Amino acid sequence: MFAGIVEETGAVKSLEKTLAGTRLTVLASTVMDDLPIGASISVNGTCLTVVKRDDKEFTVDVSPETMGVTNLGKLSAGSPVNLERAMKLNERIGGHLVAGHVDGVGTIRERQQEGNGTVITIEAPPEILRYCIPKGSITVDGVSLTINEVSGRSFSVMIIPHTAKVTTLGLKQQGDTVNLESDVIGKYVERLLQERGQILPKSEIVIDRDYLQKRGLI
Repeated sequence: MFAGIVEETGAVKSLEKTLAGTRLTVLASTVMDDLPIGASISVNGTCLTVVKRDDKEFTVDVSPETMGVTNLGKLSAGSPVNLERAMKLNERIGGHLVAGHVDGVGTIRERQQEGNGTVITIEAPPEILRYCIPKGSITVDGVSLTINEVSGRSFSVMIIPHTAKVTTLGLKQQGDTVNLESDVIGKYVERLLQERGQILPKSEIVIDRDYLQKRGLI
């Protein structure tokens, strides 16, 4: 579990894709302290497990499922990534409860300066927008943010200069993709209401050729 408060931006050293799977190695400094093998770490909002490490870098394995629902496959050597170690229960939660389980990928459609902040409009799939409400929380590439507005196809957030400086969101431009995770509380509320028959269940996932290709299964 994470808080969505990025500790540092690391840099991709390598992304190796083989028949056995994908292995990602990241150069970092701050998060290397107290990051043993087997620990969970958020990379651009994706919860991954450390399988190898030394003083200046760590390596994680990325499953076909994770490759299919995130934008990690677009990373290359030198790409900056947002990093956060799993939170401790005795610390303040500066953002909101983040599982690191990416729901899908959104696309930045607009960046607009407003005062000292930047309003970013992100187009998102319906299965993510259903959990978006004004002043609610959402995780964008691992960053906990507050939703300003929601439309039929997108939502907007504002980032302050500090967030732009210490995360990759300051570098993202129109057309770039971002990993999105909806607020987990909304999902639980929906599930409880479904069990009580007060709302209709979500449509079932269709396992077709496109679904399998996105997850690297064919």
